[in-house]
Amino acid sequence: MLKQNDTEKMMDYVRRYKMNNIFTEDMTPYMELLLYKKNEFMVKEGEEIPYLLFLTEGKAKVFTSLSNGKSLLLCFYQGFKVLGDLEAVDSVKAVTNVQAIADTCCIGISYRNVRRFLLEDAKFLRYICSSLGGKLNRCSKNSSINLLYPLENRLASYIYTAGERINTKQEDSKGIKTIICFDENLTEIAELLGTSYRHLHRTLSDLCDRKILIKEGSSYFVTEERTLQELSADLYK
Repeated sequence: MLKQNDTEKMMDYVRRYKMNNIFTEDMTPYMELLLYKKNEFMVKEGEEIPYLLFLTEGKAKVFTSLSNGKSLLLCFYQGFKVLGDLEAVDSVKAVTNVQAIADTCCIGISYRNVRRFLLEDAKFLRYICSSLGGKLNRCSKNSSINLLYPLENRLASYIYTAGERINTKQEDSKGIKTIICFDENLTEIAELLGTSYRHLHRTLSDLCDRKILIKEGSSYFVTEERTLQELSADLYK
């Protein structure tokens, strides 16, 4: 995590997402602009969290550790989201892992200031209740996804959301084209998606046979983004 001394950028986020509407009093003097690099853990399960985080740019995946030592994907965070709301209210350690899957900016308010100024703020607490209600609904939906949706759909959602978007120059000089590259540890992805390595590899091969993906070395590139998006069906949102 890097603290960024860029007040103008931070205030642009505050205005863009109308963050002052969340609090009764002006909390901008207690806000900090934080940058998490790709693959960096923003929150680690079982550890104390120093900040209440408001995700303002970038994306992250949320997953939990199971008692058998494996992990399970819960959802992705994109757009304006709050992280650490449950921990702020109950003063507990982190209950999930949150890992940046792209360089990600957050506005953070230290828990010391959250407890000092916000736990008696009815406006803030209503916002937190709404946030937790949305997460409960999403968790229920995503639990059903893990049980009922085929791996093909869950994998498509993962690739479409977590894949790295790369700008490439087209050979016919029609300008710049953005392609999605998927290059992650397949053993870890199989675990996150609740499947076996063999089933994951078979599903990737099937997507390649259907020309939705193309494999180059250890990387997969999306050749039919629209089809992949249709298969993903907005899962894990």
